[in-house]
Amino acid sequence: MRGPSGRLLSVGLVAIALTVAGFFSEAPARSQDQDQDPGQDEISTSILGNYLAGRFARAAQDTEEAADFYGRALERDPNNEILLEQAFQMETMSGDWPKAIPLAEQLASTGDSHRMSQFLLGVTAFKAGDYKKAEERFTAASENPIGELTSAIAIGWTRLAAGDADGALKSLDLPKQPDWAQFYLRYHRALIADIAGRKADARAAYDKVFRQDSRTLRTSLAYAQSAAHYGDFKTARQIISKQLAKSQGDPHPLAKEMLARIKAKEKTPFLISTPTEGLAEVFYGLGEALAGEGGVSLGTIYLQLALDAKPDHIFALAALANAQEAVKRYDEALKTYDRIPAGTPLQSAIDIRRAFDLNSLDKTDEAKAVLVKLTEENPKDVRPYEALGNIMRARKDYASAVTYFTKALSVIDKSDPRNWGYYYARGTSYERLKNWPAAEADLKRALTLAPDQPLVLNYLGYSWVDQGKNLKEGTRLIEKAVQLKPDDGYIVDSLGWAHYKQGNFKEAVRYLERAVEIKPEDPTLNDHLGDAFWKVGREREARFQWSQALSLSPEPEDVDKIKAKLERGLDAKGEAKATNGSSRQVQTEALRPRTENKTGTPGRAVE
Repeated sequence: MRGPSGRLLSVGLVAIALTVAGFFSEAPARSQDQDQDPGQDEISTSILGNYLAGRFARAAQDTEEAADFYGRALERDPNNEILLEQAFQMETMSGDWPKAIPLAEQLASTGDSHRMSQFLLGVTAFKAGDYKKAEERFTAASENPIGELTSAIAIGWTRLAAGDADGALKSLDLPKQPDWAQFYLRYHRALIADIAGRKADARAAYDKVFRQDSRTLRTSLAYAQSAAHYGDFKTARQIISKQLAKSQGDPHPLAKEMLARIKAKEKTPFLISTPTEGLAEVFYGLGEALAGEGGVSLGTIYLQLALDAKPDHIFALAALANAQEAVKRYDEALKTYDRIPAGTPLQSAIDIRRAFDLNSLDKTDEAKAVLVKLTEENPKDVRPYEALGNIMRARKDYASAVTYFTKALSVIDKSDPRNWGYYYARGTSYERLKNWPAAEADLKRALTLAPDQPLVLNYLGYSWVDQGKNLKEGTRLIEKAVQLKPDDGYIVDSLGWAHYKQGNFKEAVRYLERAVEIKPEDPTLNDHLGDAFWKVGREREARFQWSQALSLSPEPEDVDKIKAKLERGLDAKGEAKATNGSSRQVQTEALRPRTENKTGTPGRAVE
């Protein structure tokens, strides 16, 4: 997106890059270059400046701007392989095929494999019906394990498109590939066998896939649709029922829809019905996996290749939007969601994600309007209420959050242990409103439903300890939370603070130091450690931690308290010392460690 803020960023990047470029070009060692053409210096500076600006833009996850900068550099040095590679990657990540394909052709002509350029050219040839050329391109891309896997499956679909079912299945025989790769190979073997009319081969492959992993929605849907297609509704129902039983949270809308079709004994089409859809599935499956494991850039390229093959691939579009959200490109994610055809069973889920993205762009009123509309269309759907509650709680509108979480609780099974999060979310909102009796009741209810949930153990235990009540029980809850999540800085801090409140200052220091090591950017944790340092006589270190806390943007109501401690230290009660004998004391009050941000993204406010 290139709005005003994007243009300002671009100007800044160019300025930084040209400053650096100018630094190098104006270095004093020029004794051998006195007669060099001044125009050559200008060209070199422009190349370096645009290259560095492209790198800055890429680091900022602005692929469109990065592509522009690399393109400008290429205009001055069109045969620079590094620039070609970077420009190609950026154009591919943006899905700009008129620009990406010529770059891919240029890279492929260098003699090196350039795996991703070969994949793009293979997809291009496949779409044009040149299956021989497509197979050549895919073969050239098999340079490493992930390339070999992708290449083999892509070749399988290419051969099937050319009418060679036997060759298609043979291409998937890669016995040396690890178990995770065999999962993909078996899955695509089943899909190809379905289209080729090899029912027994398909069933054998699906059985192996399902035994390896019965929780993956996509493979479960493929197996169930295959079984239902052949009239085996009993097997189809067992597959979907098992998948639903093993999934966490609410059932996926596509799984629910499939179960309804099975119950109606409706003959269903295969999940993948053409070789083109199969080729798209290759890049979608691997792209989603890569992006989900942190390889967002490579995952995005794979997902864009899937969409090049099949532009309306719903799952690939949703996965691409998720990848864009992961790097906080919410404007791009919204555009991607808009490409998903309306009326799919995923519509409500898509609208909820759109609302979160709008909120992340500070368009909270628009986000709220989207979600309120969903509640009006389906008052029994808990998800819009949950999303509204999360957004309002993250925005610190705790009263509204309580209202929405109460509505959510009115439409769910209150005895289902999976629903502990709604009580937890409403309880924490009540606590922020200083309605402790209501908060305590909800947190206790959440703990009853989920006795081993670290978030609940920590919040309830910390609240008791911070109020000076139920100290032993509160400490026990926090200790259990630490055992369950020993690397969570907030929970370790809670245990340190529990020792502090009970006067065990040396133990407090031990845990609070560990908490700050894990989460050094949190102001509350640094403030706590400062208090503990002061209590054990390490006053210089205490002042350093309080200064650190102030530099990390603490809550406005805590700023004066921390400043008072910096100026006067703590008295015996753990309060900032009074000035000039005044009886007025500044009470230190720890903020509850929290795990949500202002976006209210699921998994932050209700985990």
